[in-house]
Amino acid sequence: MTVGALGITCLNKWYERIILFALFQNSGHMNQLDLRQGISRELTAFPHILEISLVKNSTIQLNSFENELVDCICLYIVTEGKFDWLIDRKPYAVYPGDLAVLLPNQCISGENNILNIGSFYLIKIAVPPSCKVLLGRWSLLNNKEKISVNQVLNHSRGTPVVKLKEAQSLFQSLVAELKNMEVGAQTLVNHMLDQLLIYTCRQLVRQSNSRRDFPQTFLNLEQILRKDLAHQWTVEEMAVLTGMGTTAFTEKVRSFSGFSPLNYLINIRISEAIKMLKRKEASLTDIAYATGFYSSQHFSTTFKKLTGYTPSDFRKNNQAEQHQRS
Repeated sequence: MTVGALGITCLNKWYERIILFALFQNSGHMNQLDLRQGISRELTAFPHILEISLVKNSTIQLNSFENELVDCICLYIVTEGKFDWLIDRKPYAVYPGDLAVLLPNQCISGENNILNIGSFYLIKIAVPPSCKVLLGRWSLLNNKEKISVNQVLNHSRGTPVVKLKEAQSLFQSLVAELKNMEVGAQTLVNHMLDQLLIYTCRQLVRQSNSRRDFPQTFLNLEQILRKDLAHQWTVEEMAVLTGMGTTAFTEKVRSFSGFSPLNYLINIRISEAIKMLKRKEASLTDIAYATGFYSSQHFSTTFKKLTGYTPSDFRKNNQAEQHQRS
């Protein structure tokens, strides 16, 4: 090949690169940061991090954000623009500084399947196979804190978008640690993931409480407790669900109901047990454990103290009344 031919060949390749770069720049949807589990070496030490991306969209394109059903914790942190998203088919306008959190079996899409102009960070965090507690062994939180985070996140499925000013800086620090991988990076990255989820939970609770007075918060708390009465609820856990400190929560419960938080919880357990005793197929032992009592004897003693009847006597009287009515 002559020198002139070689020069033309190199020039053609140079033009090809320019054209490819221009096509990429004008494609509208650019991932300037795109780390994925199994592909990116930065995530080798973090099997629980499925993806970390910075998505920048410079043009509106049809069918660019179709419905996606997620199977992990997904955090969307908007940095530029306004996005119109459907989360579980409900519309949300998401602005810079907003964070949208999705849990397994929730779905997200752009309104009319369109991804608006703007940019956002995306973090996908794997959950343990059982999904009973969302945070795996990677988390540095203790078990009680993991349960609290789990409860708040699950309760927030109906209000998944919050304003979280700390999210962007935390994300950027997390990415810097992944890129540099200096001494202690693994601990710091997991710590920052915990921080991000803690701040998210705190803001979700504050946001929820800011839209209603305490009586409504109280009723909402009762619904959550009734769904999992077998759990050994502590005052601290109940306070977390209302966004209050333990002392303030105790005072609020006492002033509103006349009971301490634990006595209030016992009353809920007994009222639920009464419903179950009306069903013949449920054994007393099963009812005791399902409503959070340590044993059938503990259940029987507490039930008689509050109702004047043993569980067996209550069931017999109820059945006799039903027989008379029929």
